[in-house]
Amino acid sequence: MKKVIWFFILIIIFLLTINYKEKILTFYNNYFESKNFIPTTLENNEYSRNYNFNYVELTDNFLPKTKQDIMNIYYTVINSGMNEFTFYCKSEYENCLKDVKDIANNQVTISNINNFVHPFNGFKDLETEIDSIGKITLHINRNYTNENIILLNYEVDKIINKNITSNMSNKEKIKVIHDYIIDNIKYDNERSDKNNINYQSDTAYGALMEGHALCGGYTDAMMLFLEKFNIKSYKKSSENHIWNYVYLDNKWYNLDLTWDDPVTLDGRDLLEYNFYLINNDELLKLDKTEHTFDKTVYSE
Repeated sequence: MKKVIWFFILIIIFLLTINYKEKILTFYNNYFESKNFIPTTLENNEYSRNYNFNYVELTDNFLPKTKQDIMNIYYTVINSGMNEFTFYCKSEYENCLKDVKDIANNQVTISNINNFVHPFNGFKDLETEIDSIGKITLHINRNYTNENIILLNYEVDKIINKNITSNMSNKEKIKVIHDYIIDNIKYDNERSDKNNINYQSDTAYGALMEGHALCGGYTDAMMLFLEKFNIKSYKKSSENHIWNYVYLDNKWYNLDLTWDDPVTLDGRDLLEYNFYLINNDELLKLDKTEHTFDKTVYSE
C-alpha cells in the first residue's frame, strides 16, 4: 500500500516540476474516472420535477463539455433537492473552470435557474467551491426547512380539500386559488423596502402561514398549488419582481397575484384580474416597468 501511495506522490511531484498544469488535470480526471468517482445519477427527492425547458434541461452527464452543460448540471442538482454535489472539469474542456466561475459569480443567472425548480427545492444560498485542478462542489442552503414544508403541505392540502372539487377544470382550480390567496394575504408593505425584507414574507410560509407576503411569497404560494394540481409552471422574474408562468391548454400564460392584489391608500382589500392568465403581449401592454423579462431565459 505504501508503495502505491509513493508512486502517486512521485508522479504528482514530477508533473509539478515540469510545471505542466494540463497534465496534472488530465491525470487527476483519469484517476477519478477509473475509480468511478464521477457521479452518474442524483438522489432525487419527492419535489424533483421532471421538466426540461429551453433555458435549462435535466442531465445525467456530469462531465461537462460546454457552458450549457454546466448550466444543466446546476439546474439538475438544484432540482434534485440535494444539499451538496460534486462534479469535475475535464482537461479537454479548456475553459471549463472559467465558465463555472462565470456562472457561479453571476447571481442573475443562478437566480434564473432557481426559478425553474419546485419552491421546496429552491435555494436561499448557493456556494460553488472550486479547486485548481477541476473539482467543483455545490453547497446548497434550501429556502424552506423541513418544518416549513410539513406545515405548508398540511395547509395547502387543507385549502384544497375545502375549496376544490373533483369536477373543476384546471382553469377553475387556478381561479379559486388565485382568489383565495388574494383574499387571505396582505402585501407586506411595511417590509417592501429591499433593505428591510422579512425572510418569511418572501416565501410561501409568510404568505400562507402568516398572512403577509412580498411578490416572492405570492408566487411560491401559487406554485405550491400548481404543483399539487400537476400543472406545469415556473417562476418568471424581472429585475425587481417575480410572478408565475403557467402552461394551460397547450399555451403559456402569465399569472401575477401580487399585482392582482393592489395596495390601496385607504386600506381597502381589492381583488383584480388584470394579470390573470394573460399572454406576453397583453402583459407588456399593461406594464413595461416591473414585468420586462429576459426573453432568452423565459422563452417558452
